[in-house]
Amino acid sequence: MIAIGAGCRKGCPADEIIALIRAALETVPGEQAQGLFTIDQKRGEPGLEQAAAALDLPLVFVGQAALQNVAADATFYSHRIEDMYGLPSIAETAALAGAGDGAVLLVTRRASARATCAIARTPA
Repeated sequence: MIAIGAGCRKGCPADEIIALIRAALETVPGEQAQGLFTIDQKRGEPGLEQAAAALDLPLVFVGQAALQNVAADATFYSHRIEDMYGLPSIAETAALAGAGDGAVLLVTRRASARATCAIARTPA
């Protein structure tokens, strides 16, 4: 099972998030996603809610502490996200936290104009 981490700017349309995630999923064929994970401050963001529904995935909000616990394993660093949330990357940390202990990134941060995603899996 894999975990998809996602982040977006306020008001990002669902179709932009969906397209980004589908492109990332094409690089890991045969993997089944357990959910779409994001930082809890994105609760109520319509684009993420609609994207999760369209992809038939539960939308899981992850707390700051859980994201901080995996921040050292992120490969991407955004000054903007660091200033706003104290994290190197929402997408990567959400994917890693969602995949659980010992998770590794299968797809590092990908970005569109207003959204990001990453995919992680717990080692077998």
